[in-house]
Amino acid sequence: MELTDTHSHIYLPDFKDDIAAVIKSCKQTGIQRIFLPNIDLESVDAVLNLSENYPGTCFPMMGLHPCSVLADFEEVLTKLKPLFAQHKFYAVGEIGIDLYWDKTFIEQQKIAFAMQIEWAKEMGLPIVIHVRESFNEVFEIVDKLNDDRLTGIFHCFTGDVSQAQHIIDYGGFKLGIGGVVTYKTSTLPEVLKSVPLEHIVLETDSPYLPPVPFRGKRNESAYVMYVAKKLAEIYGIPLARIADVTTKNANEIFKTM
Repeated sequence: MELTDTHSHIYLPDFKDDIAAVIKSCKQTGIQRIFLPNIDLESVDAVLNLSENYPGTCFPMMGLHPCSVLADFEEVLTKLKPLFAQHKFYAVGEIGIDLYWDKTFIEQQKIAFAMQIEWAKEMGLPIVIHVRESFNEVFEIVDKLNDDRLTGIFHCFTGDVSQAQHIIDYGGFKLGIGGVVTYKTSTLPEVLKSVPLEHIVLETDSPYLPPVPFRGKRNESAYVMYVAKKLAEIYGIPLARIADVTTKNANEIFKTM
């Protein structure tokens, strides 16, 4: 059985003392591929180094996280874009809009998001979208820019049935499902009953959003197994089927197989 974590920040300092053990645990659990979304200029080296140290296991993405979009975002993007010619990246991400913490740079976030979508279309890469308290704003931009060149993942999907259908209707996007689906108060289990498994990929967002029974602790890519088990329960199918379909979906998005 093979599982894929489509979104993990195991390159962060949280893992500096035991990354080898973290990767080993993934292998033992059946997690064969881990996709690493960049955050800002400072995280670039860590993403690249981990990918170089674990080729075939860790796959880098490159982008500017919406929470890292500040007044100087255009300067930062000018420094990030040339990296695509220097290294192989599997997606433009993590990009999007986050209005949960601070709305100061909302207009800059919108511009940065649209610019990076255009990069992805130019380079034939998928995008990985961060959406927090911003479905309307994200949909407005993707509605305008979506075409048959645009594919990707709506990372950490926690929306409702209509928002899930909106994403599916784009034609080239999957819903990233992580530890939130295991939470007692989550509405995702009910929402996913209306979402065919062919539109789902697994993720952890490590070190954040750990699944039950690890809430309050550091999340790890190996814990994507708990997400898969919850989906097997929701869909009423064997765990192996969840693994097969979601891994196929991930490979389709990232073009890794």
